Amino acid sequence: MIQFIKIDEHSRVPKYKQIVDSIIFNISIGNLKIDQKIPSINRFSEDFYISRDTVEKAYNILKEREIISSIKGKGYYITGTKLVSKLNILFLINKLSTYKMTIYNSFVNSIGTNSNTDLQIYHCDESLFLNLLDKNKNNYDYYVIMPHFKTNDSRHVSFTTEIIDAIKQIPKEKLIVLDNIKLALDNDIIEIYQDFENDIYNALIEGLPKINNYDKLILVYPEKAVYPYPRRILSGFKKFCGEHSISFEILNEVYDDMVIKKGDLFITIEESDLVNLVKIIRDSKLTLGKDIGIISYNDTPLKELLGITVISTDFKVMGETASFMILNKEKGKVKVPFNFIDRNSI
Repeated sequence: MIQFIKIDEHSRVPKYKQIVDSIIFNISIGNLKIDQKIPSINRFSEDFYISRDTVEKAYNILKEREIISSIKGKGYYITGTKLVSKLNILFLINKLSTYKMTIYNSFVNSIGTNSNTDLQIYHCDESLFLNLLDKNKNNYDYYVIMPHFKTNDSRHVSFTTEIIDAIKQIPKEKLIVLDNIKLALDNDIIEIYQDFENDIYNALIEGLPKINNYDKLILVYPEKAVYPYPRRILSGFKKFCGEHSISFEILNEVYDDMVIKKGDLFITIEESDLVNLVKIIRDSKLTLGKDIGIISYNDTPLKELLGITVISTDFKVMGETASFMILNKEKGKVKVPFNFIDRNSI
């Protein structure tokens, strides 16, 4: 093996990392095979005139990644070859939606080609989520999680005791929490999030000059849904209306025979409610953006194409920020921008 390993004395890359990278590279191109014995720490240290501590540090990293293993009395052996030259990432999302995929695609494009990202969807189901974590424990370098779950009566919940216990089994340096951070975890992890209550509140304040042109503000919030939404959205909406003396109503859905009136301004969350509302407006003699207004929650390319005003997190930034922090080994909390985007529907 010694003939394949390259150590550059003049490089700014630490020698232990050069050892790790060189062994991984030689496995990836076939110079080193699974079950092949490699030099002892002392032999490696002597052949390359490198301190024993440096070689030991490199070997410990390779053992943690399950690339090599030690057998007492026999030495060190290559034990893993699958994608060892790449970062292996498990990406867990609660649903397959346009904006969730925007986050995922942005993350994959930003993390680069030297990675393998496996996407899994757990459909807000606690049992499925726990099974996926248990099945894949110790298999990945990073675990990216969007924690949104539902109760037995289809209401939103951020976590349960079982979910917290399972997530805490993931080493802190491998954990990235996206979108919803109401998990009460320690701070020494990556957290990139929306602030659901204050985001909708501040976005509506940004749109207040136009909102004031309408008589009533109506939030269509699905109280129970297959993929439920945080109730903090409701809190921020009520806070905004109360502080600005705005007449409001909260509906569970847009009904096919719903009565709409001139001066109504709707905020829709689900795509189906947006579609039904646009159909009702088209069938009426009222004009969208003048007599009736629509603000949609969470932007998509289709809403942009149709000219629908939105209040939305920048999902592309969320994915990019996660990849940047992984690549630069940063920790901490980052709040993603949430914007009022004015178009033709208000």
